[in-house]
Amino acid sequence: MISRLVLVVRSTVFNILFFGFTTIALLGAMPLILISTRIVRWYSRQWARIVFAMARGVADITWELRGHTELLKPGTLVACKHQSAWDTIVFVLLFDGPVYVMKKELGYIPIYGWLAKSQGHIFVDRKAGASAIRNLRRQAQAALKAGRSIVIFPQGTRVAPRTPAPYQPGVAGLYSAAQAPVVPMALNSGLFWGRRKYLKHPGTILVEVLPEIPAGLDRDTFMAELETRIETATTRLENETLAAQDASSP
Repeated sequence: MISRLVLVVRSTVFNILFFGFTTIALLGAMPLILISTRIVRWYSRQWARIVFAMARGVADITWELRGHTELLKPGTLVACKHQSAWDTIVFVLLFDGPVYVMKKELGYIPIYGWLAKSQGHIFVDRKAGASAIRNLRRQAQAALKAGRSIVIFPQGTRVAPRTPAPYQPGVAGLYSAAQAPVVPMALNSGLFWGRRKYLKHPGTILVEVLPEIPAGLDRDTFMAELETRIETATTRLENETLAAQDASSP
């Protein structure tokens, strides 16, 4: 176990590097849009690699991918647990140009929102009801047809570990529109890089690719199966990490 002082110093250095580098990277991406969206995707992967290198070198945060990794291929529909900003970075490395489903408000963030829209990410207005689902379906079908993988966080926002939160209906609309299997994923990133938390705790983030849910299930069956699989696996990963931390404590 590291001391509180070391933890604060490491976290401070990492936060300064992360936000500073990301700001510079965002500004640098703007002129690239005028050249090619493929170049921007490549640029994003380099940014993600550097951020993960900083997390490893400064905050001592690493990660491990487990499970049915063979399912992560182009044109995959992924529904993943969302605990941390870290989750939005990892898929840039797992896929070439993934499409994220995100809430409309993120599109209003200066520079970031413009870049995200230019890359084809799907913004959902959760207050728009049925029209939001129709828009989600249209854009999702176009992305999958182009061979791009789609990532949706079915609870719609970051949720702290061991905190209940409902699964939103957008994922069911996406599943219905795609008429394709969904690959659920679980993780425990919130134990290390918490939601709105200054401190970054050292350790290994566990990410698990679960067996796919076949296409064609009715809405209620699909939603129940998705939530059960993700929440069960997430709890297991959290317990594994917490047990290891307890065992290493003096």
